[in-house]
Amino acid sequence: MRRSSTFDFQSAIPRDISEVTGRPYWFAVYTTSRHEKRIAQHLTQRHIEHYLPLYRADRRWRDGSRVTLELPLFPSYIFVRIKRSDRVSVLSVPGALAVVGGTGGEPAPLADSAIESLRQGLMEHRIEPHPLLRVGQQARVRAGAFAGMRGVVLRKKSGFRVVLTLEQIMQSIAVEVDEDDLEPIPEEKPATDYGRESAHRLCLQ
Repeated sequence: MRRSSTFDFQSAIPRDISEVTGRPYWFAVYTTSRHEKRIAQHLTQRHIEHYLPLYRADRRWRDGSRVTLELPLFPSYIFVRIKRSDRVSVLSVPGALAVVGGTGGEPAPLADSAIESLRQGLMEHRIEPHPLLRVGQQARVRAGAFAGMRGVVLRKKSGFRVVLTLEQIMQSIAVEVDEDDLEPIPEEKPATDYGRESAHRLCLQ
């Protein structure tokens, strides 16, 4: 049986884009492929606060040797914490192509809680990229770094996996959770247009 749910971070995101100009918010920046780490170095040199989530992946070279690499969790994306008016400084960095937009093409801010959950989750769990999922009924994570979030639940023979989706960049990550840490919740009414643009979803697999 397949169950799904939706995590909503809207409460921490301003509903009026004019509110974003007052203080720094997190934004996703689309980058040149495989240049994420170099871009992070440039941002550091320019004293621009940023976050490039990395995960560890085992790879085998053609000679049979194995190596563990640190790779971007969201290929071609990096997060920056800036005022909306400062995006020109970010886009002047070589390889930074665009600040991800929402309704009307305006920059779409991310909730602080979403970035903080990513930071904490990477320390507490094994996380890896995962194909985007949009199915199922709702369930809530009850414990751990992602406690209180909702997402899609798909049962697997080996257990359960949580898939966190950042809607602004249409990217997902997967993290393993215990069955006892999940609880079903009733279906909710469809999200508003703003909610569909700004919500982040967790898919539990």
